[in-house]
Amino acid sequence: MVDLPGTPAPRPVRWGILSTARIARQRVVPALGKSRSSVVAAVASRSLDSARAFAEPFGIAKAYGSYAELFDDPEIDVIYNALPNNLHLETTLAALAKGKHVLVEKPIGMNRAEAEAIKAAAGPLLVGEAFMIRHHPQWHAVGEIVASGRIGPVRAVQTFFSFLNVDPDNIRNRPETGGGAMLDIGCYAVASARLIFGSEPTRVFALIDRDPVMKTDRTDTILADFGDGRQFSAMLSTQSFRHQHVSIIGTLGRIEMPTPFSAPTDSEAMFGIDVRGPGELLETVTIAPVDQYAIQAEAFSRAVAGTGPWRYGTDDAIANMAVLDALFRSEQSGQWEAP
Repeated sequence: MVDLPGTPAPRPVRWGILSTARIARQRVVPALGKSRSSVVAAVASRSLDSARAFAEPFGIAKAYGSYAELFDDPEIDVIYNALPNNLHLETTLAALAKGKHVLVEKPIGMNRAEAEAIKAAAGPLLVGEAFMIRHHPQWHAVGEIVASGRIGPVRAVQTFFSFLNVDPDNIRNRPETGGGAMLDIGCYAVASARLIFGSEPTRVFALIDRDPVMKTDRTDTILADFGDGRQFSAMLSTQSFRHQHVSIIGTLGRIEMPTPFSAPTDSEAMFGIDVRGPGELLETVTIAPVDQYAIQAEAFSRAVAGTGPWRYGTDDAIANMAVLDALFRSEQSGQWEAP
């Protein structure tokens, strides 16, 4: 575990896992096991058999066959919401009503209005949007280099993020569940550009191609104007060869990130810096292997326990959803749209 602000919770914060989705099984629950301040105490599914099958290999003590039972459990402090996007709002509101803090898998909802509804319901409870990349040391290192002025003022951020998924039964390919490239991976691209520029775009434009059968957006090109000549562009695809890359270009140099979103947990992450150009990268920065999901879990548990900060609350989630909403409006209008 990397050095985090604050101190570990005085007792492990008790997490309940909502859904037996792959992200919970492969990423989140193993990560929670690495967090000193966290313990997975229960899992819930619509099927008791599914919940038990999920719980057994992890040694999770409680398995529930309904979401309500998990929310009603007085021994649960935090809900990790891994349900499909279209269910985030109703289940997060239900968990908040029972006094649970909630970490919601990205995106926080289907649109800005849902994010605002969650904020209104949260009150003193902590709600976070699970952008694990914000907790990876490579993004912190990149941010420090940008802030130092080494590459000069940033003029452009360029992102490519793609994978191949043509299964019509997969929830990522169903519009009614919030599938498609924009909500699934575009949210990362937008969030990271906002992070690098440290501000919000003034206007955005989207060119979107939809699958003729599944109707989800499968290839998106997005542009964003961050003012003062600062521009963001991204190509997103759910039906292309798996690839990801972020380029950050300043007036004096550039940063190249080959694994900005899916940094490995078992090997070093790295990015390059070029302040000579054109030609080879001047310097390669390596980051020791970390589990960004584990760092996220530790940070959230510390915040719930009151021993550390949580830097990205519902206001940030609302701002990110506002950009995504504007991009979908641009698809319809064929014009630039303001978030």
